[in-house]
Amino acid sequence: MMSSLHVVCPHCSAVNRIPAERLAAEPKCGKCSRQLFTGKPVDLSQSTFQKHLQKNEIPLLIDFWAPWCGPCKMMGPAFADAALQLEPRLRLGKVNTEVEQNLGAQLQIRSIPTMVLFLNGVEKARQSGAMTSAGIIQWVQSQL
Repeated sequence: MMSSLHVVCPHCSAVNRIPAERLAAEPKCGKCSRQLFTGKPVDLSQSTFQKHLQKNEIPLLIDFWAPWCGPCKMMGPAFADAALQLEPRLRLGKVNTEVEQNLGAQLQIRSIPTMVLFLNGVEKARQSGAMTSAGIIQWVQSQL
């Protein structure tokens, strides 16, 4: 019997069941037919964040940032590069705390940029401050 994982589509938010051994085989969404892994962080709103948090059975790494934040702007390309290297083992997402203030408050985000790693819908670790892509990857791997 093959084990499968639920993965939320970054485009239409449909939940897809993918055999674990096929995650790296460029799976496509059963609803919108687009690739489930794009190598780019997913921009998340309150509702899409909740769906990714509750329905993804792969770890979820979120970058909480704001457009006026200098360190956030510096870390943006590093986070995108980390997405290229960490997918499909993880889903990487970004939450603009300027737009999604309630979400930032709900998760007690006190400084930005802050990355939060979730496993099975539960916060596993958090890290504040800008990091390089190598630093992000090393930090994530040390937490899993």
